[in-house]
Amino acid sequence: MPDTWGHKLAEPLFERLTVIGCGLIGSSLLRVARRNNLARTLVAADISQAVCERVAELTLADEATCDLAGAVAGSDLVILCVPVGANENVARSIGQALAAGAIVSDVGSVKSAVMASLTPHMPAGTHLIPAHPVAGTEHSGPDAGFATLFLNRWCILTPPPGADEIAIKKLSDFWTAAGSNVEVMTSEHHDLVLAITSHVPHLIAYNIVGTAADLELVTQSEVIKFSAGGFRDFTRIAASDPTMWRDVFLNNKEAVLEILGRFTEDLSALQRMIRWGDGDGLFNLFTRTRNIRRSI
Repeated sequence: MPDTWGHKLAEPLFERLTVIGCGLIGSSLLRVARRNNLARTLVAADISQAVCERVAELTLADEATCDLAGAVAGSDLVILCVPVGANENVARSIGQALAAGAIVSDVGSVKSAVMASLTPHMPAGTHLIPAHPVAGTEHSGPDAGFATLFLNRWCILTPPPGADEIAIKKLSDFWTAAGSNVEVMTSEHHDLVLAITSHVPHLIAYNIVGTAADLELVTQSEVIKFSAGGFRDFTRIAASDPTMWRDVFLNNKEAVLEILGRFTEDLSALQRMIRWGDGDGLFNLFTRTRNIRRSI
């Protein structure tokens, strides 16, 4: 298999992989794990019977079950692919069933809150290594996944202090074989970085769609009908799963509010430039930010 599809392994890294939550990320993980031989046995678990049945129909896993504790029994890698706010309940359900030496990870875009909610339920001898594959689409459900979702994307690992280096390396190798570039940082730094690169942009997108909808109702205008490409492209992310994003903002509120405060100050400065006709200020700002965007 070509390297551009990740790395198909001659021998799997893990004997038994359990993925809990079979939406976009979870079903994509199962697909790439199957294709690249990342685990010998794949187990899918979800609290929805309908989702489990669909996973079975799509043959995404060797086993599909609503029994979360049973799903993790004997697994050497367990990845939680559920909304951030659901992590604690899941951890409570599976904690006592985890095998000694198992690596437990997740895919949430908030890490400090995940660490706090999972740690109390991890038995001695297990290795909690939170992770965040920075990848996704606005679609959800087991049918939305695809094996190349993580290809050439970053996956950030946020192991706690003193985490087992062998376990970190093994999880890093897993994500590399799935096609990702792996970075390691603290959970606090991760949450600040993601607040500016993902969380606040989503918040702005949700807000501007609401503003446009209000304007449509008030003026009977054609705001939505004649939306330009910029509006369509930027607000695509506002179609993302509302449960996931509700949990993100509630669980990363300190970093989001910090970045949002800075954004509000910068927006006020931009508002003053427009109000007072500061063409030089606007030109300089747009030139600087264009160069930054081109570098991205």
